Amino acid sequence: MARNTEKTPKKPKEPGRLKQMWQVFKMTRRYDSHAVWIMALGFALPVIVGVVLALVLAGGNVFGMVMWILAGVLAGLLAALIILGRRAERAAYKQIEGQPGAVGAVLRSSLRRSWTGSEMPIAVNGKTQDAVYRAVGRGGVVLIGEGSKTRTTKMQEDERRKVLRILPNVPVTFINVGPDAGTVPLHRVPRTLAKIKPTLTKPEVLAVSNRLTSLSSSPLPIPKGIDPMRMRPQRGR
Repeated sequence: MARNTEKTPKKPKEPGRLKQMWQVFKMTRRYDSHAVWIMALGFALPVIVGVVLALVLAGGNVFGMVMWILAGVLAGLLAALIILGRRAERAAYKQIEGQPGAVGAVLRSSLRRSWTGSEMPIAVNGKTQDAVYRAVGRGGVVLIGEGSKTRTTKMQEDERRKVLRILPNVPVTFINVGPDAGTVPLHRVPRTLAKIKPTLTKPEVLAVSNRLTSLSSSPLPIPKGIDPMRMRPQRGR
């Protein structure tokens, strides 16, 4: 019998961890001109502290001095990586800010454990692409308007009446993300939710979420939110 000499095509090899970090760094530097200096400062401060502690506490012991300096360098690398992660997330959100579905991307990828939200909006204006998203957590129900505040406020009021119809004792808060003054920047949505005063227990949050599921109808005919963590840096022309 003739052997099958055809080989199955290999999957493209994914970039290594260092290459991924380098790509993230380049993307962040392109959209955040201050990222490099902040990372350098975050690295330098622990190193300086390590050197000072080595001189003060090592007492002339070479091994002790090396260990303190090494600890400072490792702490500096860790600080620089943490800063890179946060600035990269902000740069990624900056690229999609103002696009339909941007709030859904935040609710899907950046919410803390005490909050849950869907990447799909609960109300959409087909003409203007304004949308309202819902998040549920210890602070109650939050309706997040995406688009012009003057237009989304009416949509939020309609959704609040629906919520209060079945959950009259649950607090409902409005957040607006858009071009108007006084709105919340896209990357600050998770932090804004975290600042809302807790009023519900964890079992109550689950019960509220289950009750609100009954309000959901068929999926809205709009594309899903953008995933900023999967975005790749644009190549220069």
